[in-house]
Amino acid sequence: MTTMYETAHAILGELDDVLGRVDEAEVTALCDALLGARRVSCFALGREGLALRSFAMRLMHIGFDVAMVGDVTAPPVGQGDLFLVACGPGRLATTEALAALARRDGATVAVITAQPSAPLPSEADVVLTIPAQTLADDRGGAGGSRQAMGSAFEQGMWILFDALVPRLQAARSQSLDDLRRRHQNLE
Repeated sequence: MTTMYETAHAILGELDDVLGRVDEAEVTALCDALLGARRVSCFALGREGLALRSFAMRLMHIGFDVAMVGDVTAPPVGQGDLFLVACGPGRLATTEALAALARRDGATVAVITAQPSAPLPSEADVVLTIPAQTLADDRGGAGGSRQAMGSAFEQGMWILFDALVPRLQAARSQSLDDLRRRHQNLE
């Protein structure tokens, strides 16, 4: 039987490999799209949605005008806005429909995926590929993870997002005190 530490060590090694294969030019393109957006609207489902929601929170702390699609306080998207979508498998009907609506109304569409040649990323303005296993390839396919379903992709998203925070914080000249001032105080 494998110990928890051995399993965790293997997962960390897998994530190191996955993040080491992320294209820095794609990271820069996503950061540029975020920094140039009037407003950022985010959407993802399941565990990917939880990781993206955590990033949206940090974007708010940095001072971005950001919302999660589906929240009752989410504003409409339009010209000058960024619709940021996470969709590991690259094709989910709900996500594809929302991206089409955002594009129709003038928003730039950015997709974070593991399947860059899938339909949704093929239509996006900005694509950031996290080359990790998702639910789309977890049955002995090219994914190769020892983890369940899309865990490697979801974990890769979380770490990548946290790695973007200092870059975006510096680009917007935001100190830690600036971020703390935006942290909610009803705790």
